[in-house]
Amino acid sequence: MAGIVRQSFWRFVRNFAAALPRVLAGLVFLVLAFAVVKVVMALVRATLRRALPDESPVYRQFVSTIVSVFLWFAVGLSFLSIVGLDGIAASLGTAAGFVALGVSYALSNVIADAVAGVYLLRDPDFMPGDTVDVGGTTGEVKSIELRKTRLSVEGDTVVRGNAAIEKEWRKLEGPNGPE
Repeated sequence: MAGIVRQSFWRFVRNFAAALPRVLAGLVFLVLAFAVVKVVMALVRATLRRALPDESPVYRQFVSTIVSVFLWFAVGLSFLSIVGLDGIAASLGTAAGFVALGVSYALSNVIADAVAGVYLLRDPDFMPGDTVDVGGTTGEVKSIELRKTRLSVEGDTVVRGNAAIEKEWRKLEGPNGPE
């Protein structure tokens, strides 16, 4: 029994010693990757602030969060590969692709509303205070958000998804008078 324990212990020590360089390389990679990701994210945030100065910080934060998630996922897969877990890295990459495909399909309406919201927010002809007709509903634009727009219709608030509004809105009049 003592021989089996001794043999197992020395096998563990040899395997640990063999794996130590990869683990150390992985840790060095993580430290360097942390610094690189921090610098890249600072550049992304600065670029977004300059490129979209009039936009709400929510939109800039949304884009920077997406970039950050992709960067950290790549760092994680690279780390697994460096420490010798290539099979796990490949499996995680493939699984993440399938999950992303499923999520994008499930959220296609949300994504469509968000993209349309960006277009509406940047459209100078569609602003809060304008009176618009959207599919037979006439009202004043109260607010434009990322996914939905609020219209004031005869004292009530009507909320519509931006994808539907972006397809069929027509401006009747705005703060500068009728069109």
